[in-house]
Amino acid sequence: MQTNPLPQQPRVPDPIFHIETEKIKPNPFQPRRNFDEEALQELAGSIREFGILHPLVVTKHEVSTDLGTSVEYHLISGERRLKAAKLAGLERVPAIVKAVPTDRERLELAIIENIQRENLNPIETARAYAKLQDQFGLTQREVAVRVGKSREVVANAVRLLNLPSQIQDSVAQLQINESQARLLLMITDIQEQQAIFEDLIRNNLSVRELRNRIRAKKENAAAAAVSVPDPETEHLEEQLREVLGTKVRLQKEGGGGKLTINFYSPEELRLIIQKLTNERLSEADSGIAEAPDQNQEFSV
Repeated sequence: MQTNPLPQQPRVPDPIFHIETEKIKPNPFQPRRNFDEEALQELAGSIREFGILHPLVVTKHEVSTDLGTSVEYHLISGERRLKAAKLAGLERVPAIVKAVPTDRERLELAIIENIQRENLNPIETARAYAKLQDQFGLTQREVAVRVGKSREVVANAVRLLNLPSQIQDSVAQLQINESQARLLLMITDIQEQQAIFEDLIRNNLSVRELRNRIRAKKENAAAAAVSVPDPETEHLEEQLREVLGTKVRLQKEGGGGKLTINFYSPEELRLIIQKLTNERLSEADSGIAEAPDQNQEFSV
């Protein structure tokens, strides 16, 4: 016998209260730090004309005083609206009162609300994720589940906090974007990173241009590291020059390498081979025909 599922009950909306603005305290876990003053003034003007269209979300707290117990409210979301309401001169604001028992849940709600509204800049988002990790012992995967993002998104965001404060400020002020900031993280040398950052700001480089400059610097640095011999290599080259009487270049590559010996005539080549083999080779044995003097080299 087939049974019909019970109809879903409609969700009862949360009641909205009108609370005195002076009783609403900022959320200590609010991840957002930067508020555009001009935008706040514009929002205050809109509130004067139309009121607050979306209620704030707060939690209720009882506070002991000398006169007994008083009630205050801690903001979970809507700090921008609260600031604008105060600028507009409102004494009360509409708010939904939530029962949020733990600090972690208050932080999670604040982060989620801001992320959903896209109110946080990349550095504020990174700091909020890091706070969930460090203060509440969550893994990056657990943070990702709570905020509805992938673990990679959370990991890339938190990596931005490894940048120097000046570059973080530029990211927060949206002078450079997250992609450019992550490219700067590829540079481990602080002075070089600063130089490329200044070049990025000065010339307004695109992501592609910045990537090409960083790649070119890395390739140049690698080439310079190969071309500059270490003291041991220089000493070995000098010993070989004294023994063979000609220019010698020794290139190390991992556990092996390449030895290049220059010669300037067939006779000089026979002498070098004689010194290397400690044998006298006739012209026929060596297989080397007479040729005009020229600068040549062979590698071993």
